Amino acid sequence: MRRKMLAGFVGVVVAGVPGLAHAGPGWGAADLSVRLAARPSVAQPGQPISYRAEVRNAGPGDAVLPVLRVTVPEGVRVVSVDVATCDRGVNANEVVCTSPKDIRPGGRGGVTITGIVRPDAQGPMTAVATLTSEVRDDDDSDNSATLLTAVDDGADLGLSLSGRAARGGRYALTALVRNQGPHMVRDARLYLRTGRARLVSAIGARCRARLGYVACGLRALGPGEQLRVRLRLRAAGRQVDARAGVYSGRLGDRNPSDNRARL
Repeated sequence: MRRKMLAGFVGVVVAGVPGLAHAGPGWGAADLSVRLAARPSVAQPGQPISYRAEVRNAGPGDAVLPVLRVTVPEGVRVVSVDVATCDRGVNANEVVCTSPKDIRPGGRGGVTITGIVRPDAQGPMTAVATLTSEVRDDDDSDNSATLLTAVDDGADLGLSLSGRAARGGRYALTALVRNQGPHMVRDARLYLRTGRARLVSAIGARCRARLGYVACGLRALGPGEQLRVRLRLRAAGRQVDARAGVYSGRLGDRNPSDNRARL
């Protein structure tokens, strides 16, 4: 887990709030609260998801050495945390953020945890955030937050490549894209790495070539449909090592192992 990213949990809490530098012991209890949100609100298998835990001290006293614990679902692999003082907890899915200083009344801030939804994740996924301090909190009902996130079924895209060589360094390449459902895919894109081979023509998709790559925007593919994209390449005197991948920018994929092909 990356740790050296920002100035720390206390820096995030007091940043941008005038007059919240530490100024000695406060008085009375501290009314702490935490909120938890996820983006997107419906998770997609294999796609990124971020959890945001927002904390606040409503006073009247200082929050003494607060500790924030966030447990993300087992169906999420944590990639990064945007606060340097946060570290792994009892397992890879728990993030613990400690503050080396007390937080004055009115202080607020939070932490963002970014992860990848595992292809086999099932919903609803449960995330929990808990905020504690060494002072009394007369209203601890808002010191923890639980968030349930649904997981969409996505769409199972698949890809295979076939081709043949012709005279004059010309190559005919066919990419067969399949949508095995359950959802229609309206934004599927096909990417091919062609090295030094140059794109001559494309049939079946809108394709553009740049810097050794070919990118194709595909038509909408309903469940059970397939699409053939026929490409002609030129690479005089060289073999073509073509590698391709297909994906949707909006929908996840529960079986990403067949999203790539090589010829």
